[in-house]
Amino acid sequence: MIRKAVFICLLSLLGYLTSVQAQPGKPQFKVIAFYTAKNDKAHISFVHEANTWFSKMAHENRFKFDSTSNWSNLNTAFLSAYQVVVFFDTRPEAPEQRAAFQSYMEKGGAWMGFHFAAFALTPSAYPQNWDWYHDAFLGSGSYKSNTWRPTPAILRVEDSNHPATRNLPVTFKSAPNEWYRWTNDLKSNPDIKILVSIDSTSFPLGTGPKLHEIWHSGYYPVVWTNKKYRMLYLNMGHNDIDYENKTNKELSSSFESEAQNKLILNGLLWLGKGKK
Repeated sequence: MIRKAVFICLLSLLGYLTSVQAQPGKPQFKVIAFYTAKNDKAHISFVHEANTWFSKMAHENRFKFDSTSNWSNLNTAFLSAYQVVVFFDTRPEAPEQRAAFQSYMEKGGAWMGFHFAAFALTPSAYPQNWDWYHDAFLGSGSYKSNTWRPTPAILRVEDSNHPATRNLPVTFKSAPNEWYRWTNDLKSNPDIKILVSIDSTSFPLGTGPKLHEIWHSGYYPVVWTNKKYRMLYLNMGHNDIDYENKTNKELSSSFESEAQNKLILNGLLWLGKGKK
């Protein structure tokens, strides 16, 4: 009788543990992505892809992912529910939104930004009119130039010990992208830690047709963090689009590089669960 009772207890315990494991766990952290998706077909294409990819990663890695095109949600009350803020494209423009984001970051919040989120050019629709964001936070200053067409690059990991780049190969091939360079020298900024740059084997980078859109030499950081904040900027986020034939067909995906995807996911998990 005692053996039978013990056996029944063991079966009950096994059933309980199985049911607990089958239940979805509480998200480890929550991510909110902001986007505009109005300013370029290549950026719009990236935003649609990113929403799908981030949702898939959230399901597979047990974090919660939300996204919104309503930038008025960039306020203290709304942000308090999230551990990571992502800018897929553009940046906040309203003074109160900018103030809320700066406060969020200065109080220990985390941020990941892609490609056009760092763009600033005076004069343009996105002038350099936010010194804290472009100079103190990103460190990049204004946009200076870019490659064209969007092409893959061989990227070099500058710091293999950082959580975002851990277990990545020393060099890897990116997804096609339009690569930016900046007015500020990121390498000379003591607050900036460059994690990934364009490897010299990528040159010439770009196909033109304008000669200045093809890079033949130079040092170009493409992923970095500011050591004063929990943040990560990635220059990726511009798909190749068939503009020439006016079909607007998507010719590439920003998530077609396995190593690049690992970099993004590593970075996101570091931001969500780690410390600056």
